[in-house]
Amino acid sequence: MSRFRHATPGGKFELARIDPGDRPCSTGKKAGDRQAVEALAVELDALQNKFWADRRYRLLVVLQGQDTSGKDGTLRHVFGRMSPLGVRTTGWKAPTENERAHDFLWRIHAAVPSDGEIVVFNRSHYEDVLVPVVGGQLEGKALQQRYAQINDFERLLCETGTVVLKFMLHISRDEQRKRLQERLDDPEKYWKFDPADLKAREHWDDYQRAYQEAIRATGTPWAPWIVVPADSKTHRNLMIATVLQATLKGLGLRFPPLPQALKGVKVA
Repeated sequence: MSRFRHATPGGKFELARIDPGDRPCSTGKKAGDRQAVEALAVELDALQNKFWADRRYRLLVVLQGQDTSGKDGTLRHVFGRMSPLGVRTTGWKAPTENERAHDFLWRIHAAVPSDGEIVVFNRSHYEDVLVPVVGGQLEGKALQQRYAQINDFERLLCETGTVVLKFMLHISRDEQRKRLQERLDDPEKYWKFDPADLKAREHWDDYQRAYQEAIRATGTPWAPWIVVPADSKTHRNLMIATVLQATLKGLGLRFPPLPQALKGVKVA
């Protein structure tokens, strides 16, 4: 799993060097990849039960990516078999008036996982170092300060029992074009199309640069980034499920023992 990580604060990470069409986790066949995702989803459900019962850890999964990169699809296929008990998803939109009256991490901190809980962020606090950067409202010293605040925030989470996994779903501009067109051509997908996506697409290169700089500045040893080649939806799911499985298995999870007072009890 370590080969996927990008933890290079201040380094020369280049997003363009990662091919969105690459498939480092692939079995070699699409059908095989789908079967592997399904098998992993079943295993992740069992691991999540143990994670919830163990209660020694918390897990925060961050899903970031350009429009149509597959955040919703990841939730459906990777986390869809998990019990709602102990798993929660938060989708982040533009802050409300009340949220803007606080620091930018105020609303984020209120939504992080509690003991034994897995929380998945569909978008996240990284919107606050992407959208305003592309829009020209955040730069220079203020931007560097915000990067540092994110790093401190994530270190706090990790030092108090939260495992942080950050995935950047990396698709190509051409693949985004195809997926946006599919939404316009399929009546069952009209509801998914947002005209604002076309406006954001005009700033594709700006967003790519903003992502690159954010990954450079906030890829830390305690909360590294994992860039997921996501032109293939099946591979995207397989890679994220593979990392998630390795992470959970690496925690040495265990079910709590039967209390002494219950040993030998027979239910009438």
